[in-house]
Amino acid sequence: MTKIARDEMKVFAIIPARYGSERFPGKPLAKIADIPMIQHVYERARACPELEQIWVATDDQRIVDCVEGFGGKAIMTNKDHPSGTDRIREAALLLGLSKEDLVVNIQGDQPLFPPELVSQLVEPFSANDSIAMTTLARPLTSLEDAQNPNHVKVVVDAKGFAIYFSRAPIPYYRDHRVQKNYLKHIGMYSYKVWFLEEFSCLPRGELERAEMLEQLRALENGYKIKVVETQYNSLDVDVPHDIKLVQEALANP
Repeated sequence: MTKIARDEMKVFAIIPARYGSERFPGKPLAKIADIPMIQHVYERARACPELEQIWVATDDQRIVDCVEGFGGKAIMTNKDHPSGTDRIREAALLLGLSKEDLVVNIQGDQPLFPPELVSQLVEPFSANDSIAMTTLARPLTSLEDAQNPNHVKVVVDAKGFAIYFSRAPIPYYRDHRVQKNYLKHIGMYSYKVWFLEEFSCLPRGELERAEMLEQLRALENGYKIKVVETQYNSLDVDVPHDIKLVQEALANP
């Protein structure tokens, strides 16, 4: 395969935004400092210099109207996608992206993500032609956070590729005297468009269904995920209470 320099690749951001979240219905439209959460995410994406275009992929006209109302771009996708990655694949197809283009999956529930994370996500593609998918992780400093099932943990091999993702605290430290080191997965991804097409054809495996983590579908089917370790953090909004935490972070940058 001919190596493609990063400045020759087109990089698109697609933000999946589903209205019917079980834990937080209507989450993309929840107000944070009187601004819809999806707008916070979109405006952060606008600060990423690598991005050619930014789109919100949604299943609800209310979200389309909101995005277009603040000057963003939105595309309607089917309601029955099992994951955000499947929704992004449909959006990439509708947008007619090239197979070698990069798509950055910016989660619609990370309203304070540092734009530098996008640079870190796409960097490995310029150094290694075989990489199809990347994601991010940062060290966890508290055992309480490691035990929180809303914080997904990842373990990696010696070359920085994911071995497993779990809501459980992994690895398990049998010797409780040793220092515990956990990596929190930051749920942003970047992929080649051709990989998105292959991913969407893969069956959901037992591990994905058990943990409800879409990235496990790739691992179960033999694909590698490059994990970039970062020192940046990104607050997730999983439940309504998390809105308060984000507002506090905005008030105390």
